[in-house]
Amino acid sequence: MSVGKGAYLRQITSSLSVHAKSMNMGRELDGSSPPSVFIGSYDYPHVFAGPMIAPVHGDTRIMDTPESWIPASMTQEEIIDFRLSLVRGKHRVHAGDLDNRFVGKLQDIALSSGSIESEATFLDVPSGLMFSDESAPHGPSARIENLDIVGAGWDRDLEKVYHDTDLPAAEGVVALHAKGIPFSQIQKAFSVGAMGTGRNRKLVPTRWSITACDTMIGNDLLRDVRKSSVIDSYRVHQFDSLNNHYAVILTPTPWQYEWIEAFLHVLGRDEMVFADHEGNRGKKGYSTVGGCYYSCKMAVLDALASERVQAGAIILREARKGYIPLGVFNVRENVRHAMASPFMEFESLNDALVHVSGRFSLPVSRFCEESTLLKNMKKERQMVLSSF
Repeated sequence: MSVGKGAYLRQITSSLSVHAKSMNMGRELDGSSPPSVFIGSYDYPHVFAGPMIAPVHGDTRIMDTPESWIPASMTQEEIIDFRLSLVRGKHRVHAGDLDNRFVGKLQDIALSSGSIESEATFLDVPSGLMFSDESAPHGPSARIENLDIVGAGWDRDLEKVYHDTDLPAAEGVVALHAKGIPFSQIQKAFSVGAMGTGRNRKLVPTRWSITACDTMIGNDLLRDVRKSSVIDSYRVHQFDSLNNHYAVILTPTPWQYEWIEAFLHVLGRDEMVFADHEGNRGKKGYSTVGGCYYSCKMAVLDALASERVQAGAIILREARKGYIPLGVFNVRENVRHAMASPFMEFESLNDALVHVSGRFSLPVSRFCEESTLLKNMKKERQMVLSSF
């Protein structure tokens, strides 16, 4: 019986939760929120929502700005260390109750232009930690009794969208992305119900909001990409970071997309490969590989739209020994860096695959076995892929 990706990643994260150490603290915390909020999905529309606070004062924004981690050459260990120092406060609220004073404080945090000085009292001593394949890890958590914050003022672009109650959420998300607002800021604002028309606004669980924003931005970018001319050769972009290697193969075809990821010796001698794809007409239903499918798609489309070209995209990802799930930012930002790196051009897909095979530990034939688009292209062009 084959193991699905979700079950496989739960094996990894459950092992981490057992062996990683939670930060020791008391029932009171005085520090700075990056700014950061987390909204759970359990028992939706009744959710546990609250801030994440670092036990230090000052500018802690880097702790919840994934866009800055790879450019800063941060190691996996450094990212985990400061993420596990973030303490999550939890307060049970209804997703539609945006008039709640506590929710108002969360909006102040999420829309802030800088770190928020925070004082929190918890009903119990915060404990535990969380690793997830969708969102970045965080440290101990507990139900919050009282929260006092001193804000740094709202970001002007986020504030403008907040006050425009006639603007649909998707248009707000796309407009902020077009202005260059970091994805993490857009996602947090969307999550705390700061976008949308009138009574349609509500809290959106963090993991759902990440995929929703990736999808809304990606769909808008795809409309532009479809209007552009198709590239005339095969291109390969590659990038290594955080125990991952990525190869983005762009094909001289109208838009089609496939994400193929291998987990190689992460839990032992395991070699797990998962894949999902869409043709030119798009995809129906939620991807079997989870939120990373939409994060990668958005990152590729962002680069294609910026260059004003159209292409198909087949992305190969190899997670290697030492890999730890850090959330789908890992995929989005690594693929962004791959797309920003110089590319190699090839006359055939076979030549492109030969080129990328030298950078993977797993034979490229294993990726080909799981691929739908590569098999289709093999049939169409009578390619010989068995040599990998």
